[in-house]
Amino acid sequence: MPLDQKIAGRLKRTAEGLVPAVVQQHDTGEVLMLAWMDDEALHRTLTTGRATYWSRSRRSYWVKGETSGHVQWVKHVALDCDGDTVLLKVDQVGAACHTGDRTCFDADVLEISG
Repeated sequence: MPLDQKIAGRLKRTAEGLVPAVVQQHDTGEVLMLAWMDDEALHRTLTTGRATYWSRSRRSYWVKGETSGHVQWVKHVALDCDGDTVLLKVDQVGAACHTGDRTCFDADVLEISG
């Protein structure tokens, strides 16, 4: 069964048919990662409650935590006002980043000079 047409009609996709998905811890607001979704990945996420993404490098779907055990249980999904970004609020089990860090934004904090 495809993605609901009311949702699909609102999405503004890249030339590759993707939308960025910002992933946030549902109870703390901590930004965990950014990934990519197409219609099928979003449909799978909405119907299973497990975060499913499109891997641009592997050119395949991946369910977060399927091999690592670092599962994302989806609590809330929203589109931004332009329909060009998806926000997932999840309950993250373990590390969100493939490097083993809690978030993908832990390792390289930049200084602000001004």
